[in-house]
Amino acid sequence: MTRASLNKQPHEVASMFDDVAERYDLTNAVLSLGQDRRWRKEVARAVDARPAQKVLDLAAGTATSSLPFARTGAYVVPCDFSVGMLQVGKNKHTWLPFTAGDATKLPFKDDTFDAVTISFGLRNVQDFDAALREMYRVTRPGGRVVICEFSTPTWAPFRTVYTEYLMRALPPVARAVSSNPDAYVYLAESIRAWPDQPALAERLRKAGWSKVAYRNLTGGVVALHRGFKES
Repeated sequence: MTRASLNKQPHEVASMFDDVAERYDLTNAVLSLGQDRRWRKEVARAVDARPAQKVLDLAAGTATSSLPFARTGAYVVPCDFSVGMLQVGKNKHTWLPFTAGDATKLPFKDDTFDAVTISFGLRNVQDFDAALREMYRVTRPGGRVVICEFSTPTWAPFRTVYTEYLMRALPPVARAVSSNPDAYVYLAESIRAWPDQPALAERLRKAGWSKVAYRNLTGGVVALHRGFKES
């Protein structure tokens, strides 16, 4: 399957996330069997935000992923292209500077942020190579990127079980807890179509990032990729 076969235009993806915004965090917790909390903790450790640093959290949705950075004293900007997600987040966390933005055309100046991060959102960007280049542009020299995304399980037998779960078990579970279960069929397909760990690392290098490395979580169900912008 190719990314093109998913047949979703950017405005359609945005609308899809608008539809699931109200119960998005709950649905993710159920579908990941509670693993999403652990994954987000690992992202926070990898970003290593410090007081007074500027952190851009892309595909932030309702800002669940942004809160750990804010607690460190960093200035965090939750950015998403789904206005529905941002509205739900703003109602919960009125003090955060929610910003609507397209990952391929970010509304920020060059060399602005100490760290840019995106969790479970890069695969929903149609031209994610452009997004990687934009992340590089808005990161200051010496800054870093951290990407948390679903990936390819490293153990073949488990990989088969995982794929079956995505395509067979995930849609029925989503129907029980989500306001738009069809969206999760698309999400399952987008996970299966996503590049594996070495392939994504290479795309980061091509976008300009140096010292690119990745670490598997939950046997490769999720991978954390990191890169740096040379000073």
